[in-house]
Amino acid sequence: MENSLLHNVYNPDVLSCIANLSNDEVFTPPELANKIIDLLPQELFENPDTRFLDPCCKSGVFLREIAKRLIKGLERQIPDLEKRIEHIFSKQLFGIAITELTSLLSRRSVYCSKYPSSPFSAYQFPEDKPQGNIIYQRINHTWKDGKCIYCGASQSEYDRKQELESYAYQFIHNLDVEKVFKMKFDVIIGNPPYQLNDGGGRDSAAIPLYHKFIENSKKLNPRFISMIIPARWYAGGRGLDDFRADMLSDNRMTVLHDYPETKDCFPGLNIRGGICYFLWSKDHNGKCKIINHIKGNIIEDDRFLLEPGCNIFIRYNEAISILRKVQFFFEPTLNTYVSSSKPFGMRSNFCDFKDKCDSIHNIKLYRFGDNGYVSQQQVLSNTDLINRYKVIVSKASPGGDEYPHSIISKPVISEPNSVCTETYLVIKDVHSNEEAINLVSYIKTRFFRFMMSLAKNTQNISKASYQFVPLQDFSKPWTDQELYQKYNLTQEEINFIESMIRPME
Repeated sequence: MENSLLHNVYNPDVLSCIANLSNDEVFTPPELANKIIDLLPQELFENPDTRFLDPCCKSGVFLREIAKRLIKGLERQIPDLEKRIEHIFSKQLFGIAITELTSLLSRRSVYCSKYPSSPFSAYQFPEDKPQGNIIYQRINHTWKDGKCIYCGASQSEYDRKQELESYAYQFIHNLDVEKVFKMKFDVIIGNPPYQLNDGGGRDSAAIPLYHKFIENSKKLNPRFISMIIPARWYAGGRGLDDFRADMLSDNRMTVLHDYPETKDCFPGLNIRGGICYFLWSKDHNGKCKIINHIKGNIIEDDRFLLEPGCNIFIRYNEAISILRKVQFFFEPTLNTYVSSSKPFGMRSNFCDFKDKCDSIHNIKLYRFGDNGYVSQQQVLSNTDLINRYKVIVSKASPGGDEYPHSIISKPVISEPNSVCTETYLVIKDVHSNEEAINLVSYIKTRFFRFMMSLAKNTQNISKASYQFVPLQDFSKPWTDQELYQKYNLTQEEINFIESMIRPME
């Protein structure tokens, strides 16, 4: 029998399986998987009727660790170990693998064999269930106008030959899960694929996928959902706005663990914006326990995901009191003055400029790299700002996600008779060079950049990133000490700001 299996069955090396995975599929270490499983009520593992589904199996670690808890938790109800294992594997643990290779890896982790109906499996499934309860079926994307109607994948990128993975994940491609397994699930848990590259070559342009796994999980109406996902959804955008609105208004969100620095959760990885994992409970209706993990420190608070008067999630528990003090002044905020992207109609890669000023190309152009000169006719929008003093800031934040963070690059005073490409946003136009210098002094404060950070969860900066930054009087310069005093901040609040934001020279 063993020789037959070795010679007649596809038997890839495990390391080859891992190497063939998309770089958007992050494996969950067992220690982290157990922290996520710990969020669940532990009495679930003493109930022989509890059913668990991992709809995005990669290594099988969630089902394996759940199996260990069930084996211990059901010991009194099913004393015979062999019968207990049979019951757990046949009636309680279910998975949907994301690729053929991860299906083999998951079965090996959970059943101790890639072939669940073989005698080498911890529980030998009948021959008519050769995949056990961890299923995989290759399916193709459904194309319309060059995109998949279910996940948005690009046809030019993912319309592939059969020997290559299509990354058309079953769970989010019109799979009737209840029909396949003929049951409902109490717990849906996992680490879904995060995104699909759309061929643009940049993470910021990739198509997010993780939210689709959560949305489809909710449709199955389980008692609990627990998943680990990128925290970029806090900021919305790129197809995530509806998902963000739904999550933030969902009072069934019970616990949220937030890691601004990915390496504190996934050592060695850098997922821009950080990572989070959560527990959603069908019977919960109230505040969410939000747990910040910042450089080894843990800060907990019970609060609603949407703070009154805010339309976004305020990530840091310690920031809430600061925000409330600032909002008590009812001052205008800077986002009403910041330009939209491409403030003068020229993209970042705009190259139709002159290196030297001449009689026609006499408007200075601030751009990425060396500056240049353009003509009046090349300025397509905001022409009234050409001859104003204005302060511009790069729309890409510098550095990684490590704290303390700069949040933004150094501001630039754009003098009269100057414009900029899409590389920059115009923060505000002012009346004089002195006011511009005073605005720059405000931007350089830790206070200013901290208030920005409350609305910024991605590398890209937009006018919305300035929605909590109060407008000041720019007839004078500003220092942090003046701002701390103005808003009545405590020493504890000041210490928190300065632990998060580094000085700007």
